[in-house]
Amino acid sequence: MFRLTLLMLTLLSSACSLTPGMDMNAENNVSELELPVMKGGKMIKEKTRIVPITADLIIERENARQQAVNNLPPVDISQATYRIGPHDRLQITVWEHPELNDPGGEKIMPELAGKVVGDDGMLYYPYVGNIHVAGKTVSEVRTLLTSELSKYFKKVKLDIRVLSFQSHRAAIVGEVKTPGIQAMTESPLTVAEAISRAGGVTEDADMSNVALARDGKLYKIDVLSLYEKGGSTQNLLLKDGDVLNIPDRKDNKVLVMGEVGRQQALQVNKGKLSLSQALAEAYGLDFNSSRPGEIFVFRPGDMNPEIFQLNAESADAMILADQFALQAHDTVFVGAAGVTQWSRVLNQILPSSFTSIMSRAAFMGM
Repeated sequence: MFRLTLLMLTLLSSACSLTPGMDMNAENNVSELELPVMKGGKMIKEKTRIVPITADLIIERENARQQAVNNLPPVDISQATYRIGPHDRLQITVWEHPELNDPGGEKIMPELAGKVVGDDGMLYYPYVGNIHVAGKTVSEVRTLLTSELSKYFKKVKLDIRVLSFQSHRAAIVGEVKTPGIQAMTESPLTVAEAISRAGGVTEDADMSNVALARDGKLYKIDVLSLYEKGGSTQNLLLKDGDVLNIPDRKDNKVLVMGEVGRQQALQVNKGKLSLSQALAEAYGLDFNSSRPGEIFVFRPGDMNPEIFQLNAESADAMILADQFALQAHDTVFVGAAGVTQWSRVLNQILPSSFTSIMSRAAFMGM
């Protein structure tokens, strides 16, 4: 029996470096491995700091999230009024002067009626010649043209309307039923209106992470908040050249690994999934093999990885877990207790059960 015990101790000591399974071995609150990190526009390798999940961290992250949501482009009230631009087609009607109007009147095909604003923003009109109309409202062009025609006619009365809106457009792409280019008309084009025109979103749309590309910058819009909570600040007015992208949520998953009841990938529903919810969905910690003090969240980020640690040895730590929001592509890992790791080493080195080993040892008289 002494020989068997000595043999087992020898095998175990030699197997310490061969411990199977995942283990998080962090020294001085930094990751053991060097990870790729983007700094100053260059990729470098460095160890990542392990940040404890505390009330202060949750408050800091929530404030940063609120600031990011509210960091939207300023609302330009002038965008609410349509301004004429190149390629717009205008119908100009001067009362009591049919010679100035389109020949044929209503019989002209709509795509040929009216007068088209040139690339340079100029519009030609009889008697007046070329006038610059780009950037002006319909009312402003009416006033300008009335003033110019009054030099040749008395009591000029005219009306102007846009027959074809061609100068201002926005693209709606991603998870909408009819993606494409949408023209801006006299009715202001908001985010909600653009999505409605596109036939609404598909079942796979992630409404909490809609992206607006404008003037070389990318803004995150929480359209879900607009629909569910009436967050009108998210219903921006679109302007010419905007690209609104509704992303796909199918890839928005969190991996739960390690000593949990069931390792699996969880879908982030409507942009919301807390650490406690993820652990619950994975059937909780395996209390026979887990180490509650070593619950880690790995966040790859955009080449800016982060590692968080929750010490759940105290039951009230689960309150922090409930308030710690996970993000798509996070990995939750629960460490294994020391005795579990030793047991796995034995199972690898000694394929047969301990009972079988002991039986053989007794038979051989060890």
